[in-house]
Amino acid sequence: MRNGGATMTGVSVDSLEALSESSIENRYFSSSEPPMSTGEEIQNLRVFVATWNVGGQCPNGNLDLSDFLQVRNEPDIYVLGFQEIVPLNAGNVLVLEDNEPAAKWLALINQSLNGSSELASKGVLKPTASFGGSLFFQKPTYKKTKKTFRTIKGKRLKSCNCILEMERKAASKEFCFLCQESNFNLDDSSSEEDDDSYQTSLSLATNNKNMKYSLVASKQMVGIFLTVWMKKELVQYVGHLRVCCISRGIMGCLGNKGCISVSMSLFQTSFCFICSHLASGEKEGDELRRNLDVIEILKNTQFPRICKTSYSRMPDRILDHDRIIWLGDLNYRISLSYDDAKRLVEKNDWPALFDKDQLQMEREAGRVFKGWREGKIYFAPTYKYPFNSDTYYAEGVIEFYGAAGEYSSILMCGRN
Repeated sequence: MRNGGATMTGVSVDSLEALSESSIENRYFSSSEPPMSTGEEIQNLRVFVATWNVGGQCPNGNLDLSDFLQVRNEPDIYVLGFQEIVPLNAGNVLVLEDNEPAAKWLALINQSLNGSSELASKGVLKPTASFGGSLFFQKPTYKKTKKTFRTIKGKRLKSCNCILEMERKAASKEFCFLCQESNFNLDDSSSEEDDDSYQTSLSLATNNKNMKYSLVASKQMVGIFLTVWMKKELVQYVGHLRVCCISRGIMGCLGNKGCISVSMSLFQTSFCFICSHLASGEKEGDELRRNLDVIEILKNTQFPRICKTSYSRMPDRILDHDRIIWLGDLNYRISLSYDDAKRLVEKNDWPALFDKDQLQMEREAGRVFKGWREGKIYFAPTYKYPFNSDTYYAEGVIEFYGAAGEYSSILMCGRN
C-alpha cells in the first residue's frame, strides 16, 4: 500500500479473520510490485473479516458483539458480512426489502466499536434492552443511520484522491489528473445521506471525540449486508469508494442470492471486498451451481468509473484490485453422511472434515477460486443449528439432505 503523501509508505496487510466465535490465524499478503524506492517505508494494517448468516433473525438491543468483533485486538479495518438479515420471503425478494434490521446491525456494531464502560458512565452511551432507548431508533432509518456513523461525508469517500499523488509526481501520466470533481451518482449514494441539515437523535451522534471507528461503506441487497469500518484517522485516505451488486437468485436475476462488492482505494492501494450468498442445495452436482455463481460474479461485476481521465489506476473489475477478500455463506457442503461427519466433529478432527469440504475439493480441482487462499479451519461446520443453540439438528431433518454441514468461508487474493 502506498501513501500518497510526500513520503511514500508501503503497508503489509495482516488479516485477522473471524468465523462464528473462532479466530483464524493471521495471514499476510505479499505484492509482486518492484521494491520501494529510497524514502519509502513499510507499516502494518490489520483487517478483521467476519461473515455471519443470521437466519432471518432481527437483532435485539441486548446483543453484545464485542467478543465476536474481538474489539480488544483493535484492528485497523473491519469488514463485516451478513446473510439473511431479513427472511427470504416473497415480500422482501420481490416487493420491498426491509431496511430496519440493517440499521439495527449498524447500531450494534457501532456500540461495540465506539462504546465503552467509561463513556457509558459519563452518560454518553445509554444502551437499553430494546431499540427504543437513547442509542437506538424505535424505527431505525437505514440511510440516516449510515450518515450518523460516518466521520466524513459519503461524497468525499466516493471522490478520486489521486490528487495526493499528483502533488508528489505532478509531471507523470501514471496517475489521473483533475479528478476531484467526480460523478457522485453512484450506487449507495443519496441526497438524504449527504444532507448536511440532517440532525440525528442518537445520543452518540457524530461526535468525533467519542468515535474510534468510522463507517466507510454499507450496503444491503435483500438479505445480504456488507459493512466496512475503519479507524477514523485512516478515513481521510480513502477514495474511489464504489459499490456493485450482482443478483444470482431465482431465475438468476433476483437478489435472494448473489453478492455485494465494495471497491475503494486506501492511500494508493486498491481493495475489493465481496460478500456473497451462493446457491444452496445438497444434491450431487449442486456445487457446480455454486461454482457458476462465482464465475458469473467475477464476469459481471463492474464498478463505475470515477476518475475522469484515461490515466486512472483504479480497477473496475474484481480481479484487477491489489487486495481482494471474498467472504460469505458460500453454501459448499461437506460430502459425508450425517453419522460420519458427526463422529469427526465429536473427535474435533477438522482436517478429516476439511478433506471432504466441497470448496476445498473444487479449488484443488481448479474449477473455482484458483490461486485464492483460505485461512486455516479449526472449528466445527457452521450448518445447521436450531436458533439459540450450539447443537446440530438431529439426523433425518430435511435441512441436511444427507449432507453433514458446511463452512462459512473467507478467501483472500492478492496480486503476487
